[in-house]
Amino acid sequence: MGRASRGKKQRDRDTAGTWNAAKAARTAHQARADTERLLQDNPWVRAMLASNISNRMAELRAVLGHSDVPEQHRENLAFAMMIGKQGWKPPWPPGPAQAARWQTQQILQLLDRAEVLVISPAAHAAVMAAASTLEPADVATLDKDRDILIPTGVLILPEPVIVENRGGSLSDIRAFGWQPITQHQVLPDAQYPGVQLTCFMDRDGPVQPESWRMAVAQARATGSPLPPLVPDGIYGMRADSALSTASSEQHAALSEEHRGLNRALNQVAEYNAVPPEEGQWDGGRIVDVYDDFAFRYAFAFWRLATQGITVLAAPTGSGTPTYEARPRGTLSEPNVRVIRLAHQIPAQRSAEDEGGTSRAYHHRWTVRMHKVRQWYPSTQEHRMIWRGPYIKGPADAPFMIAEKAYAVD
Repeated sequence: MGRASRGKKQRDRDTAGTWNAAKAARTAHQARADTERLLQDNPWVRAMLASNISNRMAELRAVLGHSDVPEQHRENLAFAMMIGKQGWKPPWPPGPAQAARWQTQQILQLLDRAEVLVISPAAHAAVMAAASTLEPADVATLDKDRDILIPTGVLILPEPVIVENRGGSLSDIRAFGWQPITQHQVLPDAQYPGVQLTCFMDRDGPVQPESWRMAVAQARATGSPLPPLVPDGIYGMRADSALSTASSEQHAALSEEHRGLNRALNQVAEYNAVPPEEGQWDGGRIVDVYDDFAFRYAFAFWRLATQGITVLAAPTGSGTPTYEARPRGTLSEPNVRVIRLAHQIPAQRSAEDEGGTSRAYHHRWTVRMHKVRQWYPSTQEHRMIWRGPYIKGPADAPFMIAEKAYAVD
C-alpha cells in the first residue's frame, strides 16, 4: 500500500483530444511492452518504491505507537497492514529495499501475464461516478471469483486521473493492474483470498514539476529510463466477500473505523467525506483523503462489468490467448479488449422542458448513478449494484466531460 509523494504540480490539460478505440489499443499494447522492458532491474523505480514503503511504515508505526495494540505486536501488525495485505508471506523482509525488489517482481509478473484493456471515456466516467458513491466497507463485499471477469489484467484509462494524495502531493494515475493473491494477516494469524492492485502513473502526464522532469532526465542519462507507466505503489484488497452478509450498521461502523485510521495517518483535522448516494464525476481532481480511490475505482469497474452496465468488446487483433503468459521479451500483435457502456440512455426531459421551454443540446453530459445494496435470497447476502448510468443529451452527440468533448463510438 502506498502512493508516490513526489510533489508533482498540475499543468494544463489538453482540451483538444478525442478518443479512438483502435489507437487506444495500440498505445496500450506498446505501453505495456515498454513498461515491462524498462522496469527490468531499474534502480530508479526500486528507489521510488522503497521510499514509499519506508514512508508508509513510518506512518503506521507512529499511529500504532499511540494505539491500544500491545507493544510486542505493533511491528508485526504494521508489516501485515502493508505488505501482508499485498501478498507477502511472513517472515517479513529486513528492510524497504528487499520489499521494493519483491514489489518490482510482482509488477513484472503482472505485466507478463495480464490481459490488457482500454476503457472508453463514457465507460470511464460511469466507473468514476460509481466509485464516488462507495463507502469503505462496500469494497469488502468483493468476491474475486464472482466479481472479477478477468483474473489478471491491466486497465489503461483514456486520460490520467489527477489524484491529490496524503499530504497534498499529486499523482496522475493512468492505469490499474490486478492479479490474485493470498493475503497474510496477524492478530489473529489468518489468510484470505485477495487481489493485488497496482497503480501506475503517467511518466509524461499532466503533472510535471521541475523535480520530476529532472528525475526523468537523470534516469535516461544513466541508461535506466523510467517506463511510460511508472508504478505508484501496490495495494491489497480482500476478495472473499467478507462483508456481504453484514448489516448496514456493521458497514457504517467499519467504514468509520477505516476513515478514523486514515485521519490518524493523515494527521489532519477531521474531514467529512461520506460519499453521496448519487454519484457524479465531471473530470476534476480527486481528493483522496482516505487513501482508497484505487480500491473504489477497481471495485466499481469490476462490479459494473458483472452487472452489464459496461461491456467487454472482442479483442482488436490476434495474439496471445487470454490469460496465457507471454515469453518475456517477446512482442505479439495487439490483443487488447475495449470496455464500453452497454446502454446509453438518450436525453431526458428537464423541468424546464416540462414547463414548455424546449432546449437544443449539442453534447451528452453528466453521469449519475444510484447505489443499492440488493438482497439476494438464494445466497443470503447483499450485493452492491447501481441503477444507471444516465447520460443526457442527443444519442448522436459527442460526450462531454468537464472541458473535454469526446467522440464515443
